Amino acid sequence: MAAAAALVTNPARAMPAHRIVIGSKSDTEGALLGNLISLVLEGLGLSVERRLGLGPTLIVRTALLAGEIDLYPEYTGNVAFFSGTESDSAWKTGESAYALALRLDAARGLVWLGRAPANNTWLIAVQGALARERGLATMLDFAGAVHDDRIRLAASTEFVESPAALPSFESAYGFRLPLSRIVSLPGGDTAVTARAAAEGISGINAGMVYGTDGALAALDLTVMSDPKGAQIVYEPAPVIRAGTLERHPQIRGALDRVFARLDADTLRRLNAAITVEGRTAAAVAAEWLGSEANRP
Repeated sequence: MAAAAALVTNPARAMPAHRIVIGSKSDTEGALLGNLISLVLEGLGLSVERRLGLGPTLIVRTALLAGEIDLYPEYTGNVAFFSGTESDSAWKTGESAYALALRLDAARGLVWLGRAPANNTWLIAVQGALARERGLATMLDFAGAVHDDRIRLAASTEFVESPAALPSFESAYGFRLPLSRIVSLPGGDTAVTARAAAEGISGINAGMVYGTDGALAALDLTVMSDPKGAQIVYEPAPVIRAGTLERHPQIRGALDRVFARLDADTLRRLNAAITVEGRTAAAVAAEWLGSEANRP
């Protein structure tokens, strides 16, 4: 808590009349960000109740709208699907996606605080050896490897079928990956797809990943960049109920300062400490806040 308090200017120490309930999704980064938010609010002297790992996006979002939790870390691009506006080109850049999320959720009594400069969007990672052999670095390079029949992809069914995912890549970069070259999985666990690509399971050499996955470097995978911006931008930020923020306006500045320092490299490193090193999300969050407290 001391580390979190050090990142806060003039923390208010008076205890609130009720606890602030913080939720998160049941994934590694959700647990990390949920713990960071909890520690920062405790550093402000606020009473916090953690309901981390509540479940998938829909469950946590529903809990926020119902007032069962006060805030949780969400991704800007998900508002595209909440609102049925995923075809809007505004979701393809960080600034416009954030502005649209802010506007659409304001009508629901929700406020988006400052976002992290890290895009946790869908991406494709290629086995390191193949990437080095073929000089693969971007989706343009990937398209060439597809044309040469060098790619076998592991991905979720959603990634394969959603117009905003693989089809968007195919349209932007002019390739078509036949279903015979795809191993489609019912879940969206990138730990499975990434490991399949890294280990060459069933001839797989590419996998669906997210931009801030922690195990990418450890697995020797090369993430294909998306220079044409085919994918929706998913930058993480705390989303809070407007009434909660009105009662505790100091939350905005405190969390904005923390999230501004969470770039993609930082999130990958922190996620790796959990998924690769086996440390708890709470311990990783506390250590990072402690180190950040000593930075100018």
